[in-house]
Amino acid sequence: MENDDQRCFGTGKKFYEEYHDQEWGVPVHDDRHLFEMLCLEGAQAGLSWETVLKRREGYRRLFHHFSPKVVAKMTDIELEGLLEDPAIIRNRRKVFSVRENAKVFLEIQEEFGTFDAYLWGFVNDQPLINHWEKMEDVPAHTDISDALSKDLKKRGASFVGTTIIYAFMQAIGMVNDHLVTCPCRLNPKI
Repeated sequence: MENDDQRCFGTGKKFYEEYHDQEWGVPVHDDRHLFEMLCLEGAQAGLSWETVLKRREGYRRLFHHFSPKVVAKMTDIELEGLLEDPAIIRNRRKVFSVRENAKVFLEIQEEFGTFDAYLWGFVNDQPLINHWEKMEDVPAHTDISDALSKDLKKRGASFVGTTIIYAFMQAIGMVNDHLVTCPCRLNPKI
């Protein structure tokens, strides 16, 4: 990006700049990628997104490239083994939640045809485009993230609080919160 000073966040760290410029706010409709992002956002709870991004490849490797069918069948012994690997965040509750969320994910796919159809129904299949001038204006959650979080929890998912879900919605482009001065705002990489 030519105007690094106008980027919403991530300037100064190549991997973070790439995430901002090429992923954040770009609409995602691939179920496997949606599952990956849901898991990574859950792993972020209480941490920085940068911490999670640095471990993304480790998560992909250890969680079978986020294949929900494979992850849903992981045994307790397999998950316990992951707690020894520094390639991921070694929080027992977070690690075990990936398997439980895979099961919920598969149930939603069965009910709605795709996880994509379920998620995007919360925004009438259209990204919400906001007009924020500074990052401090961006909310931590909204009525929609509240509703989606509540529904996922009701279905048995964990690490899906409304703040995590709003960050997930931003990450997968359900919400475009690029600042009005950001060159990526009106030109998402689709």
